[in-house]
Amino acid sequence: MKTNEPNEGRKNIGIAFSKACLKCCKQILAQIRNVREAILAEARETVKIHEHRLRLAVNEAEALAWQTLYPQLVFPTLATEKIRGATAWENRQRSLGW
Repeated sequence: MKTNEPNEGRKNIGIAFSKACLKCCKQILAQIRNVREAILAEARETVKIHEHRLRLAVNEAEALAWQTLYPQLVFPTLATEKIRGATAWENRQRSLGW
C-alpha cells in the first residue's frame, strides 16, 4: 500500500520499534523487581542485618547492574555480594561494640 506521505513507512517502523523497546524494558524492570523482592525476603530470614542497611546494599547492587548491558543477569550476583559485604561490616561493628 502506497501512501502520499514519503516518510510514513519510516514513521510506522519507528513506532513499532519504540513499542518493542518499551515492552523489553518493562520486562527487564519486572524481572529485576521480582528478583529484588525474592533476595530481600531471603536475606531477611537468613542474615542478621538492619533493614535499612539491607535495602541500601540491594539499591547499590541494582544501580551497578543498570550500568551493564545485561542488568537482569548481573543484578542477583551483585546483590548477593553487596549483602555479604554489608553483613560482614555490621558484624565487625558489633564486635567492636558500636
